[in-house]
Amino acid sequence: MRAQTMPIHAIVGPTAVGKTALGIKLAQVIGGEIISADSRQIYKELSIGSAKPTAQELALVPHHFIDELKLGEHYSAGLFAKLATARIGEILARDRVPIVVGGSTLYLHALIHGLSPLIPSDTEVRTSIGNRLADLGKNALYEELCRVDPDSASTMDPTKTTRMIRALEVFELTGTPLSKFHNVHETPLYSFYVTVLTLDRSVLYRRIEQRVDEMLAAGLIEEVQSIRNMQLDRTLPALKSIGYKEPLAYLNGLYTWAHMVEILKRNSRRYAKRQLTWFRRYETYRRVNAETPDEVLVKALCHLSEE
Repeated sequence: MRAQTMPIHAIVGPTAVGKTALGIKLAQVIGGEIISADSRQIYKELSIGSAKPTAQELALVPHHFIDELKLGEHYSAGLFAKLATARIGEILARDRVPIVVGGSTLYLHALIHGLSPLIPSDTEVRTSIGNRLADLGKNALYEELCRVDPDSASTMDPTKTTRMIRALEVFELTGTPLSKFHNVHETPLYSFYVTVLTLDRSVLYRRIEQRVDEMLAAGLIEEVQSIRNMQLDRTLPALKSIGYKEPLAYLNGLYTWAHMVEILKRNSRRYAKRQLTWFRRYETYRRVNAETPDEVLVKALCHLSEE
């Protein structure tokens, strides 16, 4: 059994920066298995819009948290941290090397640093909750909170929505009621060496726009149509995420094709900007230019593993 004498590698960064390719190459060299830190790739139905690794890439090294759930099954940052910690232990027990790869910021934070009551806000989740408030009203929102976090609901005035929205946001992000957070924070079991891949903003944005074009050419609309035909709850976080909400709006007649493409690219660029802002808060993370040749980056990461 391999003892964890060195921190575990985590390769993170914004969308389209090249995390998957680097993670696979590193895993091939050091006998690694990849832990996917992505909030959507775990769902079997979400492939093109989630930028899931291809079948060829998945065949190169073992991947975890890819295609393990069906849409509608619960998944959250808190659950990921718990399951990924256990999976890391299993990988180490097989004398293999776990490598965390992904860009879902809160999921990474939960695994690497642990969760606390100070959960950062998420624009998309708050917008989704705000839409439910506008569509269904305060009472419906309060009833929802009573179901998922009755202890918090009991302390709130249902006519005042700010605290209700925050409590629901925390639950959607983490899977843990806000009222329970003071009792569940734990120090992470493992330590991590985090590498943030970065690019010049203009280069990154070109990559993002190219990826969107490739997704559409690969059949993103058809993928979303098949999901739409399942008649799932439209409030599911995965269906409100970038890459799915825009095609859904197009299929529902709310966007023209050209406008959908424009909005999808714009939202993807904005998401990458938010990811970069998030990662800048961690002073101990090592930042490297993603245009550095992979063999140079892999060699540097291997050297760190041997120290």
